[in-house]
Amino acid sequence: MIRVSDVFYIREEKTILQNINWSISEGEHWVLLGANGSGKTTLLEIVNGYEFPSRGTVDVLGERYGQVDLREVRKRIGYMSQSLFEKLTPRDPLWEAVATGANGYLRFYENIDPAVKEKAMSRLEQVGLIDLKDHPIGTLSQGERKKALLARALMNDPQLIIMDEPCAGLDLYEREKFLKVVNEFGSEATMVYVTHHIEEIVPVFTHVAMIRSGAITAIGEKKQVLTSGHLRDTFGVEVQLDWEDERPWVKVKGIPQQHS
Repeated sequence: MIRVSDVFYIREEKTILQNINWSISEGEHWVLLGANGSGKTTLLEIVNGYEFPSRGTVDVLGERYGQVDLREVRKRIGYMSQSLFEKLTPRDPLWEAVATGANGYLRFYENIDPAVKEKAMSRLEQVGLIDLKDHPIGTLSQGERKKALLARALMNDPQLIIMDEPCAGLDLYEREKFLKVVNEFGSEATMVYVTHHIEEIVPVFTHVAMIRSGAITAIGEKKQVLTSGHLRDTFGVEVQLDWEDERPWVKVKGIPQQHS
């Protein structure tokens, strides 16, 4: 599904990513975990084809970046981020904003295929927003907006879903509602979920890659990677790690060290 090999990303003589090697197979669901400024979003943009590495190769869905039309690859990827929501038109009804995901548009300027509308309704039903289908998207709560972005990302039946810090800005209640929906989508597509909060790693996720200062600090199956030692190396904090219902929780035990 994804193979990132020996990737470096250097801008203005600053090394942002260094020697990244990361492979994702079909059926795996990954969390990319790291502190703010660790390089998570840059790596995500490289996987999406919005940025290009200074060195190394990137293969996504069987295609080598640099040798393929990236627009065609992106049609097979469901991508959700807050920056994408901000590009949508606030007065458009929810179902229409979700339907734009079928063609990668930000807004429709022609008649909408009835089959596309029907599918948008189906996706809204899946994420629990069907009762709001005609509401302008600008009136949605933060939690509803996240679910709307997920529904939109699913419109093309993608092989890969990438979520960039989808719980940012959510209160505890809205976060848990959203994570419940995410946890139910394991059979839809391979998922890559980016966060700096360990407690967002719900049971559906199978693997974790940790990143600090642009380098991978630990990578593999989640229970092998999520250890107190690896978390200390990644976040610079001494923690106690506990598991409950296949979900990790941490308690901070030491004073945070300054990140390099």
